[in-house]
Amino acid sequence: MPLKVSSKNNFPVTDQKGMVIWLFGLSGSGKTTISTLLKEKLQREGFFATTLDGDVLREGINRDLGFSESDRAENIRRAAEIAKLMMLNNIITICSFITPLEQHRKLAAEIIGERYFEVFLDCPLAICKERDVKGLYKDADLKLISNFTGVSARFEPAINANLVIKTNTESAIESMDKLFSKIISYISPLS
Repeated sequence: MPLKVSSKNNFPVTDQKGMVIWLFGLSGSGKTTISTLLKEKLQREGFFATTLDGDVLREGINRDLGFSESDRAENIRRAAEIAKLMMLNNIITICSFITPLEQHRKLAAEIIGERYFEVFLDCPLAICKERDVKGLYKDADLKLISNFTGVSARFEPAINANLVIKTNTESAIESMDKLFSKIISYISPLS
């Protein structure tokens, strides 16, 4: 377990460096799956990690937001502020948000700072539609959902991602392992 009790303070402290791993991509690109797998691997390796998922936040703290560009920006701003608070407490925070526009990713990076690691899950729209477990693409194609990213709302590809993973050409485990190998040096225990 990565938490230990400090004899000096008598409260748990983490023995790792916090960071924010920001996964973004179209709906169905694998964000939630890879973030869950990464969290589980980190925990097995003795790290303290948590996930922030866009769908979950929209059911709670962000339920007052719609899908206009300004609401999407506010959704990302709130998520980045939460992630930053966790990071400042040495928690590894894995975020999974569509984050469709470069200006949204830039906003998250500016809020979080140097411990922000951006990962683009690059998957063709056709494959994401095949994986449509929630039926959202079907509803968007039928015009039952408006402003749906990749269909009726724009998605800008990565410009400054630290890592690009093509989730249509490898398994979720392979994608997670690739990501884990890239971040491990950032989260080594504090000296």
